[in-house]
Amino acid sequence: MTTELRAVRDVEWDDWSDKLDLAFGELPLPPERRAVRRAATEIERSIGVWDGDDCVATAGALSFRLTVPGGAGVPAAGVTMVSVQPTHRRRGLLRSMMRHQLADFRERGEPLAVLTASEPAIYGRFGYGAAALDMQLTVDTARLAAPELPGMDDVRLRLVDPEAALADCERVYARLVPSRPGMLARLPGWERIAVQDAPDERDGAGVLQCVVAEVGGEVRGYVRFAVKPVWDRGGPSGVVVVRHLDALDPVVYAALWRFLFGIDLTSSVSLRTRPVDDALPLLVADMRRCGMELRESLFVRPVEVGAALAARTYRTPVDVVLEVADPFCPWNEGRWRLTGDASGASCVRTRDEAELALSVRELGSAYLGGFALTALAAAGRVRELRPGALAPASRAFGSDVAPWLPHGF
Repeated sequence: MTTELRAVRDVEWDDWSDKLDLAFGELPLPPERRAVRRAATEIERSIGVWDGDDCVATAGALSFRLTVPGGAGVPAAGVTMVSVQPTHRRRGLLRSMMRHQLADFRERGEPLAVLTASEPAIYGRFGYGAAALDMQLTVDTARLAAPELPGMDDVRLRLVDPEAALADCERVYARLVPSRPGMLARLPGWERIAVQDAPDERDGAGVLQCVVAEVGGEVRGYVRFAVKPVWDRGGPSGVVVVRHLDALDPVVYAALWRFLFGIDLTSSVSLRTRPVDDALPLLVADMRRCGMELRESLFVRPVEVGAALAARTYRTPVDVVLEVADPFCPWNEGRWRLTGDASGASCVRTRDEAELALSVRELGSAYLGGFALTALAAAGRVRELRPGALAPASRAFGSDVAPWLPHGF
């Protein structure tokens, strides 16, 4: 078999997109949703593998800025739209695309690569480590009292058209981006994805709605949601399906939740993703009724170890020599001295004796502060070479707020 890995030509994009959907067992996108995908796709960063005239594998990358501990937005390549047709599995096509992408990211000066994974086990062998968790909530609003905080009555809520409110909602989101590791500065056009409301994807829910929260005439929060009607022998027990919920302060956040608790003909609120340190379980009397479930979401891979570790700050002072294994990107292998604190950091090659040994995958997991080096060591994935080196390094890598990816890509 002779195949060719190359960039996608503009005239090939529709076929490339259809082959992506086919690999995931989905129908080709209808024209309106296809246009939104194309607008969000950086075609010049999209690659594929061709067997003759047939596109048999796809991969794309998006130019993001990822918030890291300390609040900086670091250039990060968002790996997406990865597929291999079932006729061409186990032939090294995915490996060749991953290698091609990482070399390209390095050339572009992007120290980090990130992705979400439909099958997480695949990407660990390419150096991607689970770096953030999602918390899914199914809140029993029939048995819980709504949150109450002083000042909530000063928050004005307005039901608005989701598209008409896009600009206001994006301003709220943009102000939140620097406050939490794992959040992405969105590219132009991504706001359109947030209000796509295809009937075949509603899963029985009604149309998408949006409520904005104002204080003194300023929009300081919003929630996008739909109501899924459910009726049983006891009467209505509908579900409020929340797609996005953002607020700039605790009072506005509580006010939006009080609104969701009070929607008629419903008895629960479902959210697919919140940070693991979300305030809601602490705003109600019984957090067990919040139905919390966790799973990994964002995967991080240092493309350039030195640049990546120097781009973030550290919660406590750190001075440690890391022995990094990275056979997939050998330019990262070797010893690195990391020194830093809350004001900044440097990470340079060294010949000094190593104090901790780990692979680039573990660095990715620890990078945003979501997984402690001590926990990774307990799993046998980090080795302490100098007694006493692990605990202070683990504290330094921590984050005061949990990392969180608010949406896929």
